[in-house]
Amino acid sequence: MGVDKLIPCSVKLSQVIQKSGCDVLCVIDRQIPKELVEQFNDFRSYDKAFDTTVSCFKSSKLNMPVVYSPLPELTDYHDVRCYQNAAAKSLERAIKGGFKAPLLLVPESDKFAYASLCTVLGALSELYVPIQYREDVPDKSQRISNLSVMIPSPKAEEILKEALLLESGRFVARDIGVGDPERMAPPRIEEYVTKIFKNLKVNVISDLDTITKEYPLFAAVNRAANQIERHRGRIIFLEYKPPQPAKKTLMLVGKGVTYDTGGADIKAGGIMAGMCRDKCGAAAVAGFLQIVNEKKPADIHVIAALCLVRNSVGEDCYVSDEIITSRAGVRVRVGNTDAEGRMCMADALCRMKELAVSENLPDPHLFTIATLTGHAALAAGSGYSIVIDNSVAHCTGHARKLQEIGQLFGDPFEVSMLRQDDFDFNAGKVIGEDVVQCNNVGSSRTPRGHQVPAAFLIQATGLNKHGLDSPKPLKYTHLDIAASAGELPALPTAAPIIALTKAHLN
Repeated sequence: MGVDKLIPCSVKLSQVIQKSGCDVLCVIDRQIPKELVEQFNDFRSYDKAFDTTVSCFKSSKLNMPVVYSPLPELTDYHDVRCYQNAAAKSLERAIKGGFKAPLLLVPESDKFAYASLCTVLGALSELYVPIQYREDVPDKSQRISNLSVMIPSPKAEEILKEALLLESGRFVARDIGVGDPERMAPPRIEEYVTKIFKNLKVNVISDLDTITKEYPLFAAVNRAANQIERHRGRIIFLEYKPPQPAKKTLMLVGKGVTYDTGGADIKAGGIMAGMCRDKCGAAAVAGFLQIVNEKKPADIHVIAALCLVRNSVGEDCYVSDEIITSRAGVRVRVGNTDAEGRMCMADALCRMKELAVSENLPDPHLFTIATLTGHAALAAGSGYSIVIDNSVAHCTGHARKLQEIGQLFGDPFEVSMLRQDDFDFNAGKVIGEDVVQCNNVGSSRTPRGHQVPAAFLIQATGLNKHGLDSPKPLKYTHLDIAASAGELPALPTAAPIIALTKAHLN
């Protein structure tokens, strides 16, 4: 689907404020038009909070309202997100003021090379309207009618075009991530995805016999939900083949748990609310494919899997102590049904491994992306994704590079390391089991609670046989976005699409 249909309103460049046709001017930095200098200085003379809070006033010289959303006093530890946040706040105030056609003055920055792009992205993020609201109340499907941006750069058109491309991917990710457990149940995500990606190769696996035979760990999670037709699981493979011979292959698996009750180990104490967001990993993968589909890289092959399942509780739900043999032939003992994310992704990841080896794909790099653990949120803090490389990816410096790129574009990462302890933690405890899926304590109370699942995904898929000394080393990276995807009541952020795009498609 084209970029223009995935942007929340019309967006255009403007060159002159007075002739922009806009009804409010949004200023987010102290680089202000000369017509506002005297008035700004006058406000500062009697209002000490003027440069720290959002304000709205009328400019007589420009003959139009002005929203001022100041940046903080920047320190060595601020990053470019301060521009994103200021732009979002300026649009939020303009919308509250009833304005429909804002003009955003995009500042330049000596400190942050991509401040202009991030500013536009920050503004666009504020304009997103959830898919159900758009469908149920069509006259509320847009927050404003159009957005104009003034970018003081000879690359203004290029910057705006790039922002709209990236936003189209975030739009798709937000649509899938924000949908409630019924609007974005697995079959309805299938409908959405097949409509968006008409020109990609799409393979939907929904047949229960096929799922049970080829994706047994996923099938276990799906067992209870499969009793309800509208909740039945799907594994959706998407593939982009480049026009030229591929130089590298990106293989992404996304956790798409459309609702997580915890299963038999049910989430109690009110912590089940918000678990419709447990599909944001698959949502991010779909959003990334939207960018791939529009960008059409000449020599990058991309294969993705959306693992869409509802972790329901019922008479047929899987339970702790079951032993299930994974696609890779690894005997897995279930330790906690609320650790369903690693279960639903493992067999699809194994399939990616098989493709990388059997088809001899060029320079393959496998990924899992998931809102996987509360431990990640505790370890990193809100707003930060965690990246964990296996030994092969680690030797290329991948995690640090992704972190550096994410820092430049306001999509930040913390880097974690895999240790032998993480693999030992998962080792089978009794005869007849190879690995234990999870302990029976929450990840936030488990030492190394976000590294251990990454080790499990390596063990349960046979990726541990593709290390540095193997005949076919394979790069694998696990991204835990539990802290960055966006929790209710906030809207989904679509992290880590921007960083992944900049790191792997440029």
